Amino acid sequence: MFQGMEYVYEVYRERSFLKAAQNMFISQPALSATVKRIEQRIGYPIFDRSTKPLKLTECGERYIQSVEKIMEIQNDFSNFINDLGDLKTGKLVLGGSSLFTSWILPPFMKEFSTRFPLVKLTLIEESSAKLEQLLQTGGIDLVIDNHMPDPAIYDSIVFQNESLLLAVPKSFPVNEPLAPFQISAQSIADLSFLAHDIPPVPLKKLEQEPFIVLKPENDTRTRAMELCQESGFLPRILFEVDQQMTSYNITCSGMGISFISNTLISRVPPNPNVVYYKLGGKSSSRNVFFSWKSGRYFSKAMKEFLKIAVGKV
Repeated sequence: MFQGMEYVYEVYRERSFLKAAQNMFISQPALSATVKRIEQRIGYPIFDRSTKPLKLTECGERYIQSVEKIMEIQNDFSNFINDLGDLKTGKLVLGGSSLFTSWILPPFMKEFSTRFPLVKLTLIEESSAKLEQLLQTGGIDLVIDNHMPDPAIYDSIVFQNESLLLAVPKSFPVNEPLAPFQISAQSIADLSFLAHDIPPVPLKKLEQEPFIVLKPENDTRTRAMELCQESGFLPRILFEVDQQMTSYNITCSGMGISFISNTLISRVPPNPNVVYYKLGGKSSSRNVFFSWKSGRYFSKAMKEFLKIAVGKV
């Protein structure tokens, strides 16, 4: 019943027979015929072909859930066998937002690949919500994120602590009366802005300005809203975006204020058109975690990567 499940899963993943066929280097008619034979063996359709993009039927949803369990079992066993081979083969799938995949993971990936050149590394860049979904279904081995996942479902290890800052276009007149609260890019890079004698900006003073915020499922958005509410106002939202990098780039263009982590500011080139402010309150500080699904086989590749990135497991 599950013979040929990889064809069905690829159609489900792409929501298109054409795209799935291209990915698998077969013709669309051949792929359609294969999926049809599987549906005939089951006795029920897997896909509702009347919708665009394709949707799963009730039977299809259960089929895909079963396939993902089978894939997870296969992956766990494959990791076990790879361990026996002392990482002379195998794969490791990493996930993160654009900030972490662009600035944090690459040096660790380089060191890992130097030490274990025969292990195939794959990098997936997605939103926090999508990353958690892929972690849950076994599509990713390790995720780095600033969102603390459910400890009942995931295991985690702290990578580092980070602080949220305010990035404001330099052209905004509000910067003039707030000049005593501005902090330099250098103080962010060397963490000297964290000193107790450096005061946070009175956020209330910025309530009339436009803000660029992340979408609701993101931890940065949640914390930004908490900080504004603690200051007695709701921000005037100009744009909602998926990634911190996007938010920061819009701020650099002069359009609005963004909530940005010191992780980002300490790694991107300084922008002369932006000024920075320290934020107060508990919500301005958080940890960055490496996470993986609880109960799954913890492969040697995962362990060795975490040793490189964190120094311990």
